[in-house]
Amino acid sequence: MRTPKTLATSLLSLSAAALLALSAAGAATAAPAPGTSPADSSGVTSHTVVETGAADYWTEERMRSAIPGDVLAGKAMQRGNNSKATLNRPVETGAPSTVEGAAPSLQARKVQPIQPMANASESPVPHIGKVFFTLGGANYVCSGNSISSGNKSTVATAGHCVNEGPGAFATQFTFVPAYLNGAAPYGKWTARALYAPTQWSSAGNMQYDTGFAVMSPLNGKTLSDVVGASGLQFNAARGLSYKSFGYPAAAPFNGESLKSCTGAAKNDPNSPSFMTQGIPCNMTGGSSGGPWFIGSSATGYQNSVNSYGYGTNSTTMYGPYWGSVIQQSYATAAAS
Repeated sequence: MRTPKTLATSLLSLSAAALLALSAAGAATAAPAPGTSPADSSGVTSHTVVETGAADYWTEERMRSAIPGDVLAGKAMQRGNNSKATLNRPVETGAPSTVEGAAPSLQARKVQPIQPMANASESPVPHIGKVFFTLGGANYVCSGNSISSGNKSTVATAGHCVNEGPGAFATQFTFVPAYLNGAAPYGKWTARALYAPTQWSSAGNMQYDTGFAVMSPLNGKTLSDVVGASGLQFNAARGLSYKSFGYPAAAPFNGESLKSCTGAAKNDPNSPSFMTQGIPCNMTGGSSGGPWFIGSSATGYQNSVNSYGYGTNSTTMYGPYWGSVIQQSYATAAAS
């Protein structure tokens, strides 16, 4: 099940035939998730989590054996849900907006020159962690980040890490901040609700491959009170310099420690209809949903997530443009 594939192989190929070759990866097909029926309100689809015991479910053994979640995005592509009607629309944009971060994780922002780097080892960052979830009876792993929100409990990740795109929402969704070699130093935080743009949950549109999870309190405290929360920017300029983070789990990585990539963003020349941008990066499956920060450190504003790459030896990671649609999903989750 842990085929050594990069995000690229699992997510996208340059031909329909290559996409069909993905059918052997991640054999499970998700059934409808238990809980309340997904609600669609003003372009945002939500799912209330009712199952219990997710934190106990994710033993160290299950966390280590979880399948890199990028195969789910590959399935969404494979099902042919990115129709010309949706792909040829420009990303909806609005006025640039900023949401400030929250202590204790964010210190004074010091922007340093960006040195392009395909991957680098990082010490754990309190607000960045691994995301574990179940779909169709299979256990998956992605990456995520605690973000500033009114409920002080919101995690940003990839859309394919909360919802099949289209299809069922995840169950047993758990966030483990600052994960390192099986350890959960800040505990295991379970979701009470999941959110995604309707363009993702109903069509698997890669333009909007972003999801949000609202976590339940742990030991009487909210997530951002314990690990802090990153600020965000929406409708920002294109072509900025970024530092992205994630927990790549497919070979040659093992998912046990945090990695990063840095570089200036460029538009995807292979699938321009996605309106995505890419930076130099060879992180593999498992890094899906990891945050992109404007600037050169994890103290910057988050402005995208790891989404996909091309080929078994991909050297570029692409992420969705955070425009008004993704901003709306964020606002709905943050206020819940």
